[in-house]
Amino acid sequence: MSRTSTLEASERPSSPAGAPAPRQNRSRSRRSFTARRLLVILGFLSPAIVFVGLFIYYPMISGSQMAFRNWNLNNLTNTDWVGLKNFETIFADPTFYTVLGNTVLWVVASIVPQFLIGFAIALWLRRRFRFRGIYQALIFFPWAISGFLIGILFRWMFNSEFGVINDLLAKAGVIDSPVPWLADPTTAMVAVIVANVWYGVTFFAIMILAALQSVPADLFEAAALDGAGKSRTLFQVTIPYIRVTLGLTVLLRVIWIFNFPDIIFGMTGGGPANQTHILTTWMIATTQRGDYGQASALGLIVVGILVLFSAFYLFAIRDKKEATR
Repeated sequence: MSRTSTLEASERPSSPAGAPAPRQNRSRSRRSFTARRLLVILGFLSPAIVFVGLFIYYPMISGSQMAFRNWNLNNLTNTDWVGLKNFETIFADPTFYTVLGNTVLWVVASIVPQFLIGFAIALWLRRRFRFRGIYQALIFFPWAISGFLIGILFRWMFNSEFGVINDLLAKAGVIDSPVPWLADPTTAMVAVIVANVWYGVTFFAIMILAALQSVPADLFEAAALDGAGKSRTLFQVTIPYIRVTLGLTVLLRVIWIFNFPDIIFGMTGGGPANQTHILTTWMIATTQRGDYGQASALGLIVVGILVLFSAFYLFAIRDKKEATR
């Protein structure tokens, strides 16, 4: 470089301190920073992505394709593609409709008492009183126990010979002779629903209590100044404020109960005469028989029912003001 050019370069006004860099350099640094940051994020997420892909999505896809094959453990030499034959066999079986009715009864008869009792407990625990923490621990304790273990516990309680339920009813003068709770189709369904209600009340109590604690105290003070009573405050202030939380909690619980065979297997195993089978317990029983094709088809039917229900449910509880925007 000549001396003249060097002097010209030195005489050029330098950028003041704090002045932004040229646009080209800034865009290049932003692009390189974004790419580097993306690689770092993908590096941290890759173990989780691999784990979820291997242990969730791959078994899901692999199991789904079994629904369209003649996949039976008794004859693994013939796993030909049969299309919708497994679905046709299921829909032609009268047991399917009995099990489907049991599933609807199981969900509805469980969710309504769970919601009402859990809401009442949450309202009670929201108040400040002595030893409230102890009561919360005792009420939340059942949620930490295995559902299958709860089923075994209630199977002993509903035992017709030495169960505590018959003993208490006899001492209260309600019954004269032991009731075969788990041997009669009608009372067996009642017994498993009672057990599920006892087990699931805790979930609603936890979720609703957390929602109630988020309601501002100013709303209750304003309602009191307007002369609103407890019932009016509950239905016009509290419930509208936590409406979204209540709706999503009910949806999550419906999905959970629909896919919750633990208590039924622990108490009745689906009997007597398939009268306490729901779709998921029937699917497990089909798997135990070795017919993986029909079991996979039942699994897809369950997924389809839950997807349709969730879509209609979310559409029904949507905010009307947001829907009209």
